[in-house]
Amino acid sequence: MSVTILVGGQWGDEGKGKVIDLLADGVDMVVRSQGGNNAGHTVVSEGREFRFQLIPSGILYPRVTCVIGHGMVVDPGAFLAELDTLRAQGISTDNLVISDRAHMVMPYHPAFDKLGEQQRGDDRLGTTARGIGPTYEDKVRRIGFRIGDLQKPKFMEKKLRFVLRLKNEALTKLYGVDPFDEQAILDEYINYGELLDRYIRDIYPIVQGAISRGERILLEGAQGVMLDIDLGTYPYVTSSAPTAGGACTGSGIPPSRISNTIGVFKAYTTRVGYGPFPTELHDGLGDRIREVGAEFGTVTGRARRVGWFDAAVARYAVNTNGIDAIFVTKLDVLDSVDPIMICTEYVSKGDPSPTSSTARRCTRRCPAGRARPGTAAGWRTCRMRRGRTSPVSAR
Repeated sequence: MSVTILVGGQWGDEGKGKVIDLLADGVDMVVRSQGGNNAGHTVVSEGREFRFQLIPSGILYPRVTCVIGHGMVVDPGAFLAELDTLRAQGISTDNLVISDRAHMVMPYHPAFDKLGEQQRGDDRLGTTARGIGPTYEDKVRRIGFRIGDLQKPKFMEKKLRFVLRLKNEALTKLYGVDPFDEQAILDEYINYGELLDRYIRDIYPIVQGAISRGERILLEGAQGVMLDIDLGTYPYVTSSAPTAGGACTGSGIPPSRISNTIGVFKAYTTRVGYGPFPTELHDGLGDRIREVGAEFGTVTGRARRVGWFDAAVARYAVNTNGIDAIFVTKLDVLDSVDPIMICTEYVSKGDPSPTSSTARRCTRRCPAGRARPGTAAGWRTCRMRRGRTSPVSAR
């Protein structure tokens, strides 16, 4: 038995989808444990491109059981659209299950997401406006709807009557917008329940059974450590825990069962949206790296901000997640760059800071500190096929 956690070591978009695809062929189960359709993986398999938002990338392997864990939030409409896309590409989804405890994005959640961003003005967070944050908010408030509720129409009706009264009061009195119609939502979600019923399961016996049989399990991470709600650059973070700890709670697998934790890092750094980014490039080189590396979001298509590799952030990710192996992606994007800068530590108020605390504290322009760079000679990766053949300067 082996349980491997895969986490992004930066601000997401490190290339986890490609790594998951490489590893999924050698496991029996892939579990995604957090996030929603605000995160995405792009996988190229046998010359075809697949874009995943909710469904684990392991779905490309029919013998691999794919689990949407209870730490996720699921937009039923987006999920069904993703299913249709996969089926149109000839991919079977018979090996897919959804935890009945995963929370649902309701129609009013994206509305609150957009209205909240508008009210923040210049201090907006840069969310995807998919309603992920408001869904997690309702989960914590204990007024959220779970996927399993779709199988209980009477319960759905009773709870929706109570919750929607709260939501519509906020929409009309606080934001001055039209309320949502209770019956329309109920009809829509009852229909979702009929379409999703075959996938909804209590995943506890499924996951624990796999552990008992000694099967190989991969916990698929989304986003990255620096977007963690607790460990990241708060408040410019996601609403869940894309860390090794979050993988355990979002899947129901205890830490004592974890065999190893793999971190994925890009050879440079990117992030989407607002928030601190000490090594960001604001010049033509940044634009060039963005174009060569195709740094545009899988979900939103937004151009990603680009900067040098941040070793302080990497150390932080390793130490807070127990990372014991790493993948470094997109080395080839920097083939034409020489020299290559690397942030080794921060300087805060004149004093060196070896941790990422400065990155967490600083605002968008980072007045609290600056990155202290190191340098590496440029490299060429055109003949590289494995780690030991990588250029010395890259190592």
